[in-house]
Amino acid sequence: MKLSPTSTFAALILIGVGGFFAGRISSKPAVDEKRETPTEARSTRSLSASAAAGPTDRPSAAARPSGTRATSSTERLARLESILRGENALDRNRALLDFIDQLAPGEFEEAVASFRALGITENRMGEYSLLLTAWAKVDPTSALAYAQENTGNGFARNTILTAWATQDPEAAIRWAEANFDGDGANPYLAGIIRGLAGTDPAKATALLAQMPRSGERGQGLDFLLPHLLQQGADATQAWIDSLQDESLKNGAMVRTARELADKNPAATAAWLIANPGEAQQRRMDDVYGVWAAKDTQAALASFSALPAGDSRSNALRGIVSAAAVNDPKEAVSLMDQYPADVTDRVVQNAVWHSFGKDPATAVSQIDRITDPGERDRTYRRTLSYWMDRDPASAQAWINNNPIPDPVRQALDRRASGG
Repeated sequence: MKLSPTSTFAALILIGVGGFFAGRISSKPAVDEKRETPTEARSTRSLSASAAAGPTDRPSAAARPSGTRATSSTERLARLESILRGENALDRNRALLDFIDQLAPGEFEEAVASFRALGITENRMGEYSLLLTAWAKVDPTSALAYAQENTGNGFARNTILTAWATQDPEAAIRWAEANFDGDGANPYLAGIIRGLAGTDPAKATALLAQMPRSGERGQGLDFLLPHLLQQGADATQAWIDSLQDESLKNGAMVRTARELADKNPAATAAWLIANPGEAQQRRMDDVYGVWAAKDTQAALASFSALPAGDSRSNALRGIVSAAAVNDPKEAVSLMDQYPADVTDRVVQNAVWHSFGKDPATAVSQIDRITDPGERDRTYRRTLSYWMDRDPASAQAWINNNPIPDPVRQALDRRASGG
């Protein structure tokens, strides 16, 4: 059973999802796709996926000396284990492709079950994807039945549906609709959206739009956005602006704003300002932070033109954070210059971003925090870390500066081991 270039490409895309890309077999360079992930889905925060171009031509199994077919189930499975135990990723992947080319449709289930039984799936997600993708090419319904019965985290199911959707999207969609009977989002659509994302984004978008707000829809969005981002900022923003569902639109903006800001922070800031909502509240600081790192004066000019409110304070938070990394005193100066826009979160960001360079300046700003509980917690965390890192300097600062009594008492107990 020989994998086509399209099927191999689909399998290789899935390697990044499993967290491990072992031994790419490729005649083209890889293309990195970064993505922003929402806070609730992050481990991150920086929303990233990767894709690799698959081989365009490979010798047939008959032309390869290593392609001798195993004559029994025992020999096949022994050969598979020998391949997977190999340490050289390039050789391992070549041998696995040979092995896959020689499997008959009815032999995949045994091969996949044997692979899983080896207990090395966590370290061989790339190879696992290749096996599942090849099985999906010859018998997707059997592959899905096996995945439904024997796997639990959705990786195998999504891998199979992605591969099927690259070949016969309508059949994959029919299966997904026929096999889902319940409330909420259809969990099978995310994998299909990934399979369609690169070849038919309009159909992928239609499937996404019909899903209710859910983790499954967020996953489908995560699969689709990297392909849109490859088309450029204008195309990505136009696609997002066309979405009718405000929740879906905001989710897409949250995921893309940080990456778009890397390319054009001014345009991205203007986009957020023109679209008040969740994405604006969650990403203004990121976008202005990126902008300030590139051109502080331009970012400040834009910030100064914003009306008073949360968005303006969030923009200042990003600018202050960018300054704090390199010049903590400049961050303090900015907070002094715009006191009406300084919130507790602005102060906290200034403290954490400046601590590595100038802990004394960082800690000296904590008293700006207006919430007493949050202020004291920030004191305790920061001073405890400083005492671990440089006890003499930390203790000298504590001895010579006023700090809240509960904080001093907590630090005294810590010092005495109480």
